[in-house]
Amino acid sequence: MELPKILLATKSPRRHEIFQNTGILFDIVNIDVDEEFDQKLTPSEISEFLAEKKSLGHSTLLKGEILITADTVVDIENEILNKPANEIEARSMLLKLSGKNHKVHTGVCIRTENNIHVFHETTKVKFRDISLDEINSYIKNCQPFDKAGSYGIQDWMGLVGVTRIEGCFYNVMGFPMSRFYSEIQKII
Repeated sequence: MELPKILLATKSPRRHEIFQNTGILFDIVNIDVDEEFDQKLTPSEISEFLAEKKSLGHSTLLKGEILITADTVVDIENEILNKPANEIEARSMLLKLSGKNHKVHTGVCIRTENNIHVFHETTKVKFRDISLDEINSYIKNCQPFDKAGSYGIQDWMGLVGVTRIEGCFYNVMGFPMSRFYSEIQKII
């Protein structure tokens, strides 16, 4: 499938990598918006809301351009685990995830000159019990401060801590490419 010009608005090296691995040609654009949201929204609604908010923070699109924005939200029992601000928050989040199931929601906004299409993908993730020593070592060595929920499924914590996923692996990594590929075909 040949796509129009793709503008990928992301600061995430993981989303960048996922797109690169598909062979889809794209340009990176930077969008800075506050990530405030209504606390009454469900976790999946939050991911969609923030993806669309990021998209609307970009100037007008030119004819033939498609802007892609995304936001990933981790929730455990409807408590949102954003990116940790420091080691204390990272440790607290990882202790909450230890031995439990949680959900990862990625909202995606596909915007053209005349259309906005928003969807989300949800993946269920199960962690084994993780010791405090393992958590402290992970934080020290992997610096998970740019990751929702304080971990990356593609790094040490995902390799040794995740025992099961139900759904899209790449969604947990930060972008549900398979679903995106299906959705964008509906638009172009």
